Amino acid sequence: MPAKRNTLPSYLHHQQSGRARVYWLDRSNQRHEKLLPGEYGSEESKRAYAELVAELAAAPHAVERPDDREPFSVAELLLAFRLHALEHYRTSDGSPSDEVRHLDAACRHVREVYGLIPADEFGPLCLKAVRQRFVAAGWCRKTVNARVDRIRRVFRWGVAEELVKPETLQALAAVDGLKRGRTTAPESAAVVPVADAVVDATRPHLNRHVRGLVQFQRLTGCRPSEACAVRRCDIDMSGAVWFFALANHKTAWKGKARTVAIGPKAQELLREFFTSDVNDYLFSPRRAAEEHRAERATKRRTPRYPSHMKRNVAKRVGNRKRPPSDRYTRESYLTAIVRGCERAFPPVGQLARQEKESASAWWNRLTEQEKNAVRVWRREHCWHPNQLRHLHGTRVRKHFSLEHAGAALGHTKMSATEIYAERDAGLAAEVAAKLG
Repeated sequence: MPAKRNTLPSYLHHQQSGRARVYWLDRSNQRHEKLLPGEYGSEESKRAYAELVAELAAAPHAVERPDDREPFSVAELLLAFRLHALEHYRTSDGSPSDEVRHLDAACRHVREVYGLIPADEFGPLCLKAVRQRFVAAGWCRKTVNARVDRIRRVFRWGVAEELVKPETLQALAAVDGLKRGRTTAPESAAVVPVADAVVDATRPHLNRHVRGLVQFQRLTGCRPSEACAVRRCDIDMSGAVWFFALANHKTAWKGKARTVAIGPKAQELLREFFTSDVNDYLFSPRRAAEEHRAERATKRRTPRYPSHMKRNVAKRVGNRKRPPSDRYTRESYLTAIVRGCERAFPPVGQLARQEKESASAWWNRLTEQEKNAVRVWRREHCWHPNQLRHLHGTRVRKHFSLEHAGAALGHTKMSATEIYAERDAGLAAEVAAKLG
C-alpha cells in the first residue's frame, strides 16, 4: 500500500537566492512550488509560510501558479471539484450522496469537449454547446436546466478557490435556462399516483420482502429509501401508534427531523418480518434469497443423490462478488418493481414471448422496430415506488386535509405537499353541479 501523501507544504532553503521556498502536492497529485519573501529562517519567511499553510487548510486548491506553467484547465478544475464533492456531498453513514452521480453525468460532457482548454476560456457559448449535448441526449428540460446549474456551481467553487477568474462566472450567469415551449427538449411527465389495481396485479410477482415494502409504503406514505431502512430498534412501540425515527433521510443535512407514524395495519405487517435481532433490517434481500432457496428445496421432486450433492459442493461459489445485501436500497427496490411489472404485464400479440421460448431466443427473434415497441410497452406498463407516496398523499388529502397530508408525508411546506397530493376533481364537479 503506498504511503499517504503529505499535503502540508515543506519549508526549504533555496540556495541560489538564499530565500525560503516551499513545495507541496495537492489532492490531484500535482506539485506546486513557491518562493517566500525574506531570507531562509527569517521571521518574515516563517510568517509567510504560516499564512500559506492556513490558506491551504481553508482552500486546498488555491495556489499561485508560476508564469511558465500552463493555465488551469477545465479538466483540472473538474477533477479538483470532484475530489471536493466526494467529501462534501455525503450521507450520514459516510457514503457519497446522489448529488455526486448527477455532477458526474453533467461534467462528463464538459470534460469530453472542453477538457483541454483553460478554465477561464470556458464562456457562455461553450456552456450553450454543452447544454445542446444534453438536449441531444434526450434529457428533459428540467434535467437540462438542473445540470447546467451544476456546471455553473463547479465554476462558482473554482472562483471561491481562486482557480477561476470571477469574470468567467459572471459570463456563465448570463446563460438563461430553457423555457417551456421554446426548446426541443421534452417536458418531464408529471408523477401521478399509481392505481391500487395496478399495484395488486404486480404484487404476486414480487417476493415476500418486496411485497412488504410496497404495502408498508402504501400504508404510511414514506419515501422508498425510508421504507428500506426500517429496523425494530428504531421504532418506538410504546403507544397505540408506533413512531419510526430516521437518523438518515432526505432532509437530514438541513437539520430537519423525520418520523414516520405507523398505524395498526402497518404494525401487523411489520410483525411478520420481526427477527430475533432487533438490529436486523425488516426487509432484507439476504433473507428473501434464503426463503426462495428453502421454498425451492421443498418443491423438489427428485431425491438428492450423493453424487449430485458432491457436484453441487464443487460448483458452489465460496465468495460471491455480489452476495445478497442485508437491506434493500432505493435502486434495488426499484429494480425489483420493474421486473415484477414485466412479469405482470407482458407484451401481447406478435410482441409476446412464446411458450417454452427462452428470453434470449425471444429477443433475438424480434426486429429492431418490435424491440422498440417492447420498450415503449414496458415504459407504459411500469410504475415506480415513489408513486405509492403520491397515492398515500392523495388519499390522505381526500379524507382529511392538505395539512394532514403534509404531516403524513413529512413536509414543512404545503407547496411541496401539493405536488404529491393530487387535488380531488370530484370537489369541482360537486361545485359545478350545485352552482354551475
